[in-house]
Amino acid sequence: MKKEKKIQPEAIITSHINADFDAISSMLAAQKLYPEAVVIFPGSQEKNLRDFFVSTMSYLFNMENPKNIDFSLIRKLIVVDTRRPLRIPAVAKLLEKEELEIHIYDHHPDKEGDIKADISVVQPTGATVTILTQLIREKSIAISPEEATVMALGIYEDTGSFTYTSTTEADLQATAFLLSCGANLNTISDFISKEIRTDQVAWLNELINEKVSHTINGVEIHISTISSPEYIPDLAAIVQMVMKIDNLDVFFAIVLMEAKVNVIARSRIIEVNVGEILSALGGGGHASAASAGIPGKTLAQVEQELIELLKSHVMPTRIAQELMSTPAFTIKESVTCRDAGMMMTRCNVNALLVSSDDPHEITGYITRHVIEKTGYHQLGHLPVSEYMSTEITTISQNAGLMEIESRIMGEKQRLLPVKADSRVIGVITRTDLLNYLVHRNKNGTGSHHGQNITPQHAKQRNIGHLITERLTPAMADLLREIGRAGDELGVNLFVVGGFVRDLLLCRKSDDIDVVVEGDGIDFARRFILKKGGRCNTHREFCTAVMVLPNGFKIDVASARMEYYTAPAALPTVEMSSIQRDLFRRDFTINTLAVGLNKKNFGTLIDFFGAQRDLKDKTIRTLHNLSFVEDPTRVFRAIKFANRFDFTIGKLTLSLIRNAVKFDFFRKLSGRRLFSELKQILEEENPIPAIESLRNYHLEKVIHPDLIMDDSIIETLGAAQKAVSWHDLLYLNTPCMNWSIYFMVILKKCPYQVVKEICSHLRLSPSQTKLILRDRLKAEERLYILERRFPPTNSGLYALLNIFKPEHLLYIMACTRIDRVRKAVSFYYTRLKDIKPTIQGRDLIALNLKPGRTFQAILQSVLDAKLDGKLKNKKEEIAFVQKHHMPVNPDSMDKSVD
Repeated sequence: MKKEKKIQPEAIITSHINADFDAISSMLAAQKLYPEAVVIFPGSQEKNLRDFFVSTMSYLFNMENPKNIDFSLIRKLIVVDTRRPLRIPAVAKLLEKEELEIHIYDHHPDKEGDIKADISVVQPTGATVTILTQLIREKSIAISPEEATVMALGIYEDTGSFTYTSTTEADLQATAFLLSCGANLNTISDFISKEIRTDQVAWLNELINEKVSHTINGVEIHISTISSPEYIPDLAAIVQMVMKIDNLDVFFAIVLMEAKVNVIARSRIIEVNVGEILSALGGGGHASAASAGIPGKTLAQVEQELIELLKSHVMPTRIAQELMSTPAFTIKESVTCRDAGMMMTRCNVNALLVSSDDPHEITGYITRHVIEKTGYHQLGHLPVSEYMSTEITTISQNAGLMEIESRIMGEKQRLLPVKADSRVIGVITRTDLLNYLVHRNKNGTGSHHGQNITPQHAKQRNIGHLITERLTPAMADLLREIGRAGDELGVNLFVVGGFVRDLLLCRKSDDIDVVVEGDGIDFARRFILKKGGRCNTHREFCTAVMVLPNGFKIDVASARMEYYTAPAALPTVEMSSIQRDLFRRDFTINTLAVGLNKKNFGTLIDFFGAQRDLKDKTIRTLHNLSFVEDPTRVFRAIKFANRFDFTIGKLTLSLIRNAVKFDFFRKLSGRRLFSELKQILEEENPIPAIESLRNYHLEKVIHPDLIMDDSIIETLGAAQKAVSWHDLLYLNTPCMNWSIYFMVILKKCPYQVVKEICSHLRLSPSQTKLILRDRLKAEERLYILERRFPPTNSGLYALLNIFKPEHLLYIMACTRIDRVRKAVSFYYTRLKDIKPTIQGRDLIALNLKPGRTFQAILQSVLDAKLDGKLKNKKEEIAFVQKHHMPVNPDSMDKSVD
């Protein structure tokens, strides 16, 4: 198992355990003042609040799990809303570090034992976030409406909506400022309308932790069962909070308090009338809210009675039978794609279920879109099992609307089989569901789910504040300048792809890809004319590269659609819109775009669920023929999975195996293959990716006779250590790290195989020499070092001085003898740059005749100097006089400056 690499921040922000909204909002505000710092939540006891913010506001925080942090390098600790050491156990050990710089922001009164800080800002305000808001305002730091909402929420909570006697004028002024920044009072009201005190947070947490889901008559019911030795004030308010935090439709809280079981229920759907249900338990209320007090019974008894009541009172929602189309057209996995297309035409459907030999054992589905592409690529003879979507689930005929919506809309399942008694009786499509929802809404009977369902368009949100915070001012200004140029020319501009992905992942990226809805080449030429620099155009692909005066490059493309004339061929390009342009890309995580025009600057556009896959840390293709059209995407999938520590989705893994099985790489040019392989080898740690290549048998794509066994993987580990050593000590020394890993990969291949690989991959003559002939020389010298270790420094120098850094690191990786590895390291750090001080003119001054002997003389001086016998120029001259001059009294007395 790969050991997760810990992050190494120099500053962290934290607060107290049992964190309330003031603590969390203060951490967010502190992050604005210390953008370089990482936020860590203080402990598990505030899980309810943490889960809410992680699920809805996580993008606002540069947060990290304490387990993933290397605390040894922390130089600054920022603590908010507390000064008590015992309330920050997650970072308590840091307080013992002498060199630690501590900054504290708090509103609590002084107490003995408070943490001593280098900077301590303590004011008697109603909330700590008030203090931080004042500082943000003074420093003119921009905050987004979402950030303003969270910060205002902290003030409202800690001041009791300005009713506590601790409320100050500063709290009101800070709130007014936050409202001017766009704080949403509706959101704040949802959380503050029923005050939850700090001592009640634990009960909220327990209700969430004990929540169990039951599907009764097709409706999802959530029940929590807890006990308390004392009365819990405002339990109804806590129950309402659970509903809002977890977005539940139906929730029952069964709570034993003071020897009596209390049941509080809330419902937001017409299928569950909680007033009617709890009246059967001796309670009452109305359809959406009710309660009951039940003495003399245990929690288990009340829970069981409630479940039985639910079975008889929850209205069955047999929506599946109403929605489904019959019959369900099904084909076997062995049917060819060509025959499947003919069946679709014959039955006038756009998708077919796929089954095993048993027609009721559904294994996937295939769409007309995929079938048409298989025909286009002349793959119609292959079975549908190779390209069908395998991520499919079934539902029962009694399934409710909630479950159907979740499968089709939430999980994006195109076709939903309906079963009864293990038999497929029908199928529900997206069109079936949308037609049903539209019909119900027109008649005013739609459920709360259906009222918000519309055909899937791009998800949008503004991330302008991330551009300001996470990019350099120069980079942010450049994006705005590009947007203004687009406004002047009347074209829409977007920054897309990996740049946006890395922005959301808080990763540094200088590769800007701009897409123009229009003529990208014309835009690039006009922009560079005003900005200065030069423009390189590629009319065939509708792209251009703008090179600014400072050398910075920006790729510009016309929004375009690509199609492939054959598997592994270069794409044919046509002008298109931004949505089609994004759809041509490799993986969902690379399909994000951000508007640059003034009207929508900073608007994130997500057509294909990229944000979801970033959150799930999953690599997914956009369509099932992605690897057929461009097999290099297989290498990119592995590269991204390794770089971001993501997993490859189940269907995408299946498609990778399909591409290997049918060898779609055979028509791939060696140049394109080498480009992708080189990018993998240039990663900080390429070894997991190389192991993935081996696991999928992709090393055979490079050459059928390439040997990549466990010993090669082990040597790659040694190479990674050598490369890291070099990068750490020689930051400014250029070294082609990819070549070191590549030479290790080729280590067990015969000369002819390596020669064929270099030819196939179209390596340049200099790269071929480095990989082929020079590598063999390095292995020869390694053989000598391991068997006849040189007794002198000059002997070591003679063996190694012909090599570039790449080969020296290769030798360090390949040797299993520690003495040899240390010797190569010694040569590189101590001997490599030693040179004689004297030169040819010094020898002439000694009356020596110029000629071939000069080289031998200087070499002997160098050898003596390497062996520590000569320390300065004077000693070098004396050495020459002693060993390389005829005995002559006159010359012995001659001195040279």
